[in-house]
Amino acid sequence: MTAKKGSGLVLEGGATRGVFTSGALDYLMEQDYYIPYIAGVSAGACNAVDYVSRQAGRTKDCMIHKEKENRYFDLKKTIKNRSLFDMDMIFDKYPNEIYPFDYDTYFQSSLQCELVVTNCITGKAEYLNETVKKERLMKICRASSSIPLASPMVTVDGIPYLDGGLADSIPIIHSLKTGHKKNVIILTRNYGYRKRNLKKSKSLYVAAYSGYPNLIRTIFSRADRYNRTLEYIEKWEREGKVFVVRPSVKPVSRTEQKYEHLIEFYQHGYDTMKEQFEAMKDFLEK
Repeated sequence: MTAKKGSGLVLEGGATRGVFTSGALDYLMEQDYYIPYIAGVSAGACNAVDYVSRQAGRTKDCMIHKEKENRYFDLKKTIKNRSLFDMDMIFDKYPNEIYPFDYDTYFQSSLQCELVVTNCITGKAEYLNETVKKERLMKICRASSSIPLASPMVTVDGIPYLDGGLADSIPIIHSLKTGHKKNVIILTRNYGYRKRNLKKSKSLYVAAYSGYPNLIRTIFSRADRYNRTLEYIEKWEREGKVFVVRPSVKPVSRTEQKYEHLIEFYQHGYDTMKEQFEAMKDFLEK
């Protein structure tokens, strides 16, 4: 079943906190319930493409590991690749070898999927999609997930990009502006969370991105922009204008590696969506 036209699904990032979203979307896929427009950021982008390709369990498999050989977080690899996560593993070996991504289903889908990236030159969010080229799709996902300082920039169509969450962490405004009046928002933080402004680490960003002044401004203003968006979301939630799915337990850290903790947070996402599924459908179908 596909929800009514004009419905949107907005997916926040949060690195390994994204397993909460994975659980929620796996439940939706088990119910064969699809929302026609999806906007995903960072880990939310990875969840988004697996939702469109209808691969329940794939994001979970990619993010939660017991075996060491397929892990995307390893200190030796971090030093070698100068990246916190092994991005080649996540966006090349996983989709093309280890946990095959169903490109055919994705490209043939009637769902519209936009992945948020931050243009390093302008410092602004861009909302990219790809419906033909496999390599470009994974490049966009990689760019959306590339955390500043922890990952190198990713060039797509000749433009350097980083994590979409820098410029638009929760793209609800974009979804509304593009005509999606009824939105389900999946967050990976608890109600009332607010991001703190950067303090001690400012000099690191200035040194790393001295050639990208607009990007630096975007990074420094991220917390204010993020918190303002959360204020809108909480207000609209009270007014019944958006439907929010969020964790009610303490989230895992963005670099959590303990199998048991990740499985528990994944299951919490699954159970939360299961509990709220009928109410969510009623909201979208009114």
